[in-house]
Amino acid sequence: MKPTIRTLSLQELTVLVDWAAAEGWNPGLEDAAMFQAADPEGFIGAFVGNEMVAAISAVAYGREFGFIGLYICRPDKRGKGFGKAVWNAGMKRLAGRTVGLDGVAEQQANYRRKGFSQAYETIRYSGRMAGPPVKADGLRTVRTELVPDIIAYDAHCFPAPRRAFLQRWLQPPHHALAVITSLGTTGYAVARSCRNGFKIGPLFADDIGVALHLLEGLAGACEGDDLHIDVPAARADFIAALDAAGFSPTFTTMRMYKGPPPKLGQHRIFGVTTLELG
Repeated sequence: MKPTIRTLSLQELTVLVDWAAAEGWNPGLEDAAMFQAADPEGFIGAFVGNEMVAAISAVAYGREFGFIGLYICRPDKRGKGFGKAVWNAGMKRLAGRTVGLDGVAEQQANYRRKGFSQAYETIRYSGRMAGPPVKADGLRTVRTELVPDIIAYDAHCFPAPRRAFLQRWLQPPHHALAVITSLGTTGYAVARSCRNGFKIGPLFADDIGVALHLLEGLAGACEGDDLHIDVPAARADFIAALDAAGFSPTFTTMRMYKGPPPKLGQHRIFGVTTLELG
């Protein structure tokens, strides 16, 4: 049966996030509403009758960059072409843009066949901060008046403007911290409550010292719960610090792009925002 393809409502996006939880992806408790703010039309489902059988996120960040994620076919409906249908719809929506995704090892060959090229490996580290937090000069909770500065800083670290997303992502119940010095903003980070512990993302900073101050600050805000952060594998200095703090690697993904890879301030990226939206 040929499915109906259409944009998801917020309630349907909530169901998709629940599917992600069932897959073991540990999504955030507020992800549906937070994700929808990035691109309300960017979440697509395949329906047979009134049943959602597959879905995908195909979020457009302006006219030059998009990101694919949350690509799931319901387990009892696999092998019927429904996943392919939403994939094609998502890629059609992002046509003309560089498209990014984070691919797990078993899917990377499939994505290469679809025209995606590897950019860098990301390693998820999980754990709890050992020892008391170090007091950091300039560490501040992100309030409304700081949001424009955070958006400006983010532009150095993400391939396209994402003002609407950040205006929601930086709000409670998420924990958002920034380091503000006489030189201006030198880094910011966000932690969100998940099914298990908290995910930190993004973690963007001018250097490893700022990154560690932000991590320690968020660990305190999360009251010692488990923390999960997706770190570019090239950040050997930060990974060594995480190892020393008692964090452990749990799995890896590969950032892949179809189209010209974006030019970023890669030296500032200590933790990616999400594996679902880039």
